[in-house]
Amino acid sequence: MDIRYTGEKGPLFGLALKTGLLTIVTLGIYRFWQKTRIRKYIWSSVDAGGDTFEYTGTGIEKFLGFLVAIVFLAIYVGIIQMVLFYAGLNIMVDPETATTQEAIAQVAAIYITFFAVLPFILYAMYRARRYKMARTRWRGIRFGMEKGAWGYVLRAIGYGLLAAITLGILLPLQTFKLEKYMADRSYYGSARFTQEGKWSDLYKAMTHILIAIGIVVVSAIAMAGAAASETVGLAVLGGIGIFVGYIWFFFGSVHYSVQSFGYLSRNKVLGDEIRFDAQPRTGFVIKTYILGGLLLSLLASVAFGIVGALATGFIPLMQDGSGVAIAMFGVVMAIGYIVALVVVQALSMILITQPILGHYVETLKIRNAGALNRIAQREAETGVDAEGFADALDVGGAI
Repeated sequence: MDIRYTGEKGPLFGLALKTGLLTIVTLGIYRFWQKTRIRKYIWSSVDAGGDTFEYTGTGIEKFLGFLVAIVFLAIYVGIIQMVLFYAGLNIMVDPETATTQEAIAQVAAIYITFFAVLPFILYAMYRARRYKMARTRWRGIRFGMEKGAWGYVLRAIGYGLLAAITLGILLPLQTFKLEKYMADRSYYGSARFTQEGKWSDLYKAMTHILIAIGIVVVSAIAMAGAAASETVGLAVLGGIGIFVGYIWFFFGSVHYSVQSFGYLSRNKVLGDEIRFDAQPRTGFVIKTYILGGLLLSLLASVAFGIVGALATGFIPLMQDGSGVAIAMFGVVMAIGYIVALVVVQALSMILITQPILGHYVETLKIRNAGALNRIAQREAETGVDAEGFADALDVGGAI
């Protein structure tokens, strides 16, 4: 069964622009409804076998979930800061007057705070995925995901430490095991998903990252040797090599993200019969990032340029020292730049986000789709927190 993405640039741009402006007017409160409306549009634009997906989440449940999460986090972080303060650590230090000891204590306090909040960031990631699954339907049958956020947190920390200790060598193990943990707890109706495959197979997708690391390491050694021998040419080559390595690493990271998604999708099974095929192309994703980014930069320059041109009309009035003119200049600049930012955000949605999302969707196929007719409805999920922690910790911005 083929899957099509039918979303168009015009409607999505208008929706993103309108909801973005409402978010600004409501001082950010409307963003929960903004995300909900954009998801509803995107979900309904995914057509599989003539049936579109449905997103049933609401803005109010996301808003209430956010309020609960923000209160908890405020108390939790406040307790952490009190403990750090009594331990002689404080993140609120003036860098201009701080002593070396105070600066070190400040850095230590920042890292301690981050690692104390890290479990809740990982918790939020799992709960956000569970919420989206629970609020997604296709052919009237809902998706679902079992509870297990804290199990995910422990595994994410453990595999993350292994990947860090091995300097990224065990990144495929982390990627595979965490995806398997979530996939094996996911359902479509009465059928369970299962993640098959081997984590070591992901090394093929990681090839360019390893090449980039090798280039950086060799170049750094060359620069160290050049410093010892005072060889200018070798130092220049080393510097160029590090630059090339960083660029290669960026493209390698995109390649790993795209191809690991493809591999994991091809090795998922729904029930005992339904399989998937996914052939996303790294070249398309990189091209979209580059061309979309360049066009977005050009259009952003035009948008901010128009704001600047409108604001210059108040300069003659400001030269007279009129307080009203100065105030109007400030208002025009503030409103103009905020509107320009919303326009840029909406343009980013149609120039980068939607084309890449559409590519992922249309390169995904369902094998043995006839078995879908034997899947029954699943009971509604309970205890789904509407992504409150994800929004509060700013890890719920993704569609």
